Amino acid sequence: MARIITVYGGMLLIALGRTLLLALLGLFFACIIGLIFGILSVLKNRVCNVIAQIFVDVIRGVPMIVLAFFIYFGIPYLFNTMIGGFNMTLTALQAGTACLALNCGAYMSEIIRAGIQSVDIGQMEAARSLGLSYATAMRKVVLPQAIRTMIPSIINQFIITLKDTSILSVIGFPELVNTAKNVQANTFMAFQTWAIVGVMYLIVITILSRSAKVMERRLNVGR
Repeated sequence: MARIITVYGGMLLIALGRTLLLALLGLFFACIIGLIFGILSVLKNRVCNVIAQIFVDVIRGVPMIVLAFFIYFGIPYLFNTMIGGFNMTLTALQAGTACLALNCGAYMSEIIRAGIQSVDIGQMEAARSLGLSYATAMRKVVLPQAIRTMIPSIINQFIITLKDTSILSVIGFPELVNTAKNVQANTFMAFQTWAIVGVMYLIVITILSRSAKVMERRLNVGR
């Protein structure tokens, strides 16, 4: 184990950094996707509600590994072969970010929907009675209050997304699991390699979990 840490420790730390970067990028775009479909799901419009529900059901119903393969291999094939006139390729980072963003975005939309619905409906009615448009009332009155209840869930979703990055080793992204496979192949030390990787994940996820609990307590005290 000491040999792995000495020789490959720097490589594993770089891979951990890539893992965190991928998770952060995925969460960033997932928040945008989730906000769009979360708002669509609470609008008093049946078509918007159905669109949001279809998106959530489809993405949540497809295994993430299938989604990763579809984006990495299927999308370029569609543009290059079936549509024609393109020479499209996706890097593992681009495909991985898109995969995480879509997968996490489906869950984020439900988090945002629940956060918006947790705000008393009287807040929206009062804002509209003061002459604010629906969009302005949502942006300046409802969402700031909803975010307070959403933050712990968003952090928990980030933890899930961080663990899901391990699946993207199948498309060749050099994250922690993929790098660990190479270390194991070079050292033939399976137990030691995966024990180190497990501890690295455990440390990061424990820090994030503690942060979520601390933030939740502070938000509850502030109410």
